[in-house]
Amino acid sequence: MPTYTAPGVYVEEVPSSQKILSAAPTAVAAFVGFTELAPTDDPNDPQGLAPRLVTSWTQFESLYGGFAPGCMLPLSVYGYFANGGSIAYICRVPNTEPAGEPSRLALPAADRALGLPVAVTSIEPDAAITVAITTDDPGDSDDDGPSTFTMTILEGGDPVETFSGLGFAKGENNVATKVNATSTKVKVELDLAEDADVENQLELVKPGFYDLEKAAPVAVPVNGRKFAGSESARAGIGGLAVAEDVTMVVVPDLVTAATSEDGSIDLGLWKAVQTALISHCEQNGNRMAVLDAPPGMNPQQIKEWRSEVAMYDSAYAALYYPWIKVENPIGTNGDSEILMPPSGHIAGVWARTDDTRGVWKAPANDTMRGVLDIERAVTQNEQSLLNPIGINCIRPFGTRGIRIWGARTLASDTDWSYINVRRLFNMVESTILEGTQYAVFEPNDMALWEGVNRTVSGFLRGLWTAGALSGLSADEAFYVKCDAETNPPESVDAGMLVVEVGIAPVKPAEFVVFRISQKKQVAG
Repeated sequence: MPTYTAPGVYVEEVPSSQKILSAAPTAVAAFVGFTELAPTDDPNDPQGLAPRLVTSWTQFESLYGGFAPGCMLPLSVYGYFANGGSIAYICRVPNTEPAGEPSRLALPAADRALGLPVAVTSIEPDAAITVAITTDDPGDSDDDGPSTFTMTILEGGDPVETFSGLGFAKGENNVATKVNATSTKVKVELDLAEDADVENQLELVKPGFYDLEKAAPVAVPVNGRKFAGSESARAGIGGLAVAEDVTMVVVPDLVTAATSEDGSIDLGLWKAVQTALISHCEQNGNRMAVLDAPPGMNPQQIKEWRSEVAMYDSAYAALYYPWIKVENPIGTNGDSEILMPPSGHIAGVWARTDDTRGVWKAPANDTMRGVLDIERAVTQNEQSLLNPIGINCIRPFGTRGIRIWGARTLASDTDWSYINVRRLFNMVESTILEGTQYAVFEPNDMALWEGVNRTVSGFLRGLWTAGALSGLSADEAFYVKCDAETNPPESVDAGMLVVEVGIAPVKPAEFVVFRISQKKQVAG
């Protein structure tokens, strides 16, 4: 307390014993897979492996490039944002390596009829070089001959070599002769017709900036360990540990890595990566894995795969079947449509449901935007075999569109059968964890207990009012206990503050049953 020694009026601010808890974010997705480009925005991460935050498809394109053959992740991210997602982390897994060939480009002539007269090739393989061509100022020269030009070699936007007074006539100023004699960066080859009139050609090379094209990267095999990555290296699934606000994790490029040359799927790799993903979500405790079923399976095959191979038992994972068909943005093999895993679109629907209804609403019976069709139709009877074992089906409903028709986790414990229940608890736990940090090192007495009780109770009462908790009254919906019973002297002496919290989550009406009977007339 302050010491008062002089007469006067004093004003003191007394901190409130009740704090306000703000709900933790629930709609933050993370994507692990292959991209067209590696981001170059961090000099400490030259390979671009660490998770990067993106908030729009445009931002994703600027960092990782756009759609590319052999990359499902861009399609999934696009579907995520199209379906209502707004925040995502991207964790790139390298699946290519530089070709080890020189970069090359043929420069165009000012006269299009002359084609591409100058070919520039880098001396070092995979060099990032830009060639700038400018026309020299003729000055006061009365020479009516062809104009000369200057070639500047740039690396990283900075000029490293300059060659001026270049032309195409034989002699020391011939562009190939002069550049090849002294350049340590490029070599030049000329491709001119024997009868080309270079003496009277006023401007042969078109001025401009030209980036040498690198050879196409070489694909390299990716195993389960690369997908799993590590927390210390900030790579792969493990690298997402640094993205503490992630709530959904998607690995859409399993099909790219698991598909062999003959088109078969390595189901062992599929299971290994999904097992690593589930383990990551369970260890972090605040996120769920959105899993894709393998492609090409009929309902009987996916049932057997789930029961005999993918024997996952986790409340932190949800599995979706079948694959979806979307527009092919790059027209691979001339196809206007492409089959892809649904997880990215599913994560977008989760995010949309969180924003419009709340995390306590089951993310099902909602349409999927941008989906043209599904891999195969699932009937009601077929889903009756898949739903009990935790396979959430995607089904077409005519004019009602293509909808997610399941909201189950892969848990055998019936307390955690539904996705929304697990995600609600994740949100509540994260909110309490972050919002009660003020209590650490405070005097562990009745005043602190009552303050924590009021803080947590106020937050849960808001959830009950919003419809997240069941019960006709707040007392039926939740309880918070923080008193001498939960904090006996031995607990206080050990420096512990123990708070018991119980909530009654709302559960989805998965089976809506109307019992209809015939009412017969009775004589009055």
